[in-house]
Amino acid sequence: MPNGIPAPVLDLSADEARRAILRAQGFLGADSRRGGVTAMLRRLAAVQLDTISVLARSHELVAYARLGAVGRAAVERAYWHEPATAFEYWCHAACVVPIDDWPLYAFRRRAYRERRYRWHEVPPTIDKVLEQVRNEGPVTTTDLGGAKNGGPWWDWSDVKIAVEFLLDIGEVVCTRRVGWRRVYDVAERVVPPALLGRELSDAECVQGLAGHAGRALGVATRADLADFIRVRGAQGALLDEALLGGGAGLVPLYVDGWGTPRGAVRGAAGAARPAANAWADPAALATAPRGRHRTTPLSPFDSLVWDRARTERVFGFTHRLEAYVPKDKRVHGYFTMPVLAGGRLIGRVDPARDGSTFVARQVGFEAGPTRGGAARAAAAEAMSQALWEAAAWVGCDDVRVERVGSPDLAAPLEAALRRPPVGDGS
Repeated sequence: MPNGIPAPVLDLSADEARRAILRAQGFLGADSRRGGVTAMLRRLAAVQLDTISVLARSHELVAYARLGAVGRAAVERAYWHEPATAFEYWCHAACVVPIDDWPLYAFRRRAYRERRYRWHEVPPTIDKVLEQVRNEGPVTTTDLGGAKNGGPWWDWSDVKIAVEFLLDIGEVVCTRRVGWRRVYDVAERVVPPALLGRELSDAECVQGLAGHAGRALGVATRADLADFIRVRGAQGALLDEALLGGGAGLVPLYVDGWGTPRGAVRGAAGAARPAANAWADPAALATAPRGRHRTTPLSPFDSLVWDRARTERVFGFTHRLEAYVPKDKRVHGYFTMPVLAGGRLIGRVDPARDGSTFVARQVGFEAGPTRGGAARAAAAEAMSQALWEAAAWVGCDDVRVERVGSPDLAAPLEAALRRPPVGDGS
């Protein structure tokens, strides 16, 4: 390991990397179901939150996709447990993260404190709001005096701006929600003292989070890791130090077909091998991934697909959330969910509900190497299974497809949907 740089250990085919990723993300084999939602969150390191709710909230869909028909109430209890086992903070985006990782976000809390601005100027009433939370918490923004001034959603009241900045800098914490409203309390009441008193340097924080991201992703480029924990500039340089110095605990390798990004680790002097273009958790490489694949629709915010460039590289699948695209410009639909089957993204569905009927407003299938009768039937069966199981999970007893993007698959899908689903998709 010259100069402290971990030597590349092996080459992986794109398929080998994809299977390692699926296992690390909890979609291949039975191990991912052990420990339920709490263990799943520890393995994933972060579960993204979003306000959109079609079939369910995104953080619920993430658990369903991996664990099957776990009750939605049980999912919520696992995230918003008391005493706290998780809290909300900024990772890839607004995420639920394990409470044990509180010290690892000190670098971000310090950065916000120094900047004293994110989306709004911090009002002079911030100390008064903190005292109110300390005296009256746990509280919502409504309890504190209101979230908005009455205008558009971003027209926050001074109270809302203050309490959100207090959350950014770690003076207050959100460890649960009520009716999708954050519930705030002071950190000293909800964060265990051993974690609250542990102050890590910026380098230690980025190093720890890089290791978590690498284990959650299984195999990842440097860009994938930076996107997971959202670091750049000086923090990005700390990521490079954590990778090249070995502190993140990840090893460099070469994945065929993944290209050679700028800054890739080079092979040993004189070695006739390509530059390493990815990093991997050694545990992801220790044994060959085996087991049954999950068949499931995925939230657009699921960490398997939240990075568009990575999704295209790993699965050859172009994924774009169109919820914020004008309706007349949407191609696949409002809340299009990629559908995973057999370790591939076979298509997508834009879901809705009509009473107790699961409505697939639009179903799309990816083009395969062949589209013979057997291939069409297999794709239709997998899509049918994914739709029926998702329908049952949200309490629907019927499935209706309004449009199929591939005309040659409309009849096979209709026939498959008439047959009752078999198994649990694992």
